[in-house]
Amino acid sequence: MAKREESKYKINRRLGVNLWGRPKSPLNRRDYGPGQHGQRRKKPSDFGTQLMAKQKLKGYYGNIGERQFRRLYEEAARRRGDTGENLIELLERRLDAVVYRMKFVPTPFAARQFVNHGHVSVNGRRVNIASYQVKDNDTIEVRGKAKEMAVVLEAVKAAERDVPEYLEVDHDRMKGRFIRAPKLADVPYPVTMEPNLVVEFYSR
Repeated sequence: MAKREESKYKINRRLGVNLWGRPKSPLNRRDYGPGQHGQRRKKPSDFGTQLMAKQKLKGYYGNIGERQFRRLYEEAARRRGDTGENLIELLERRLDAVVYRMKFVPTPFAARQFVNHGHVSVNGRRVNIASYQVKDNDTIEVRGKAKEMAVVLEAVKAAERDVPEYLEVDHDRMKGRFIRAPKLADVPYPVTMEPNLVVEFYSR
């Protein structure tokens, strides 16, 4: 499940932040971008700032494709209320995001692969679509032999992040519940996310 180890850390260096707050990030050693021009610093334009906010949010959730991310934004804009908050809710309702938040896997990339391989059930039904939208009170469970996978057991024991309050998890049974939709302030991002800038980017 470490197939994207190098490319995911490139995202960190390109954006100049330790996106997932992981101790292994090369950004802990070199806090500048990759490549020969990585150490040049210049003040970004408004467009550049908005683009960076979008890339951070996209990258955090396993580098979601542009078309899929734009669809999420359009759905967030269509709903009542604050578009930025709606966007965060839709991202946090993704099944791969929920699996990651419940600490069944170590990274969002591993979460996507884990779901795609059919290791997760929602309300007793196998679901292998990472973008599946989890509803309030849905039960998410690791299936069968996947409960004994080394990557799962290690992730559960890892102390580098906590399970947020909008989820309920029983790590002994490898089972959890999505209690409610979170607000931006509820989500434990290791870096500052600015969905309002993402909204500005798409509504230009």
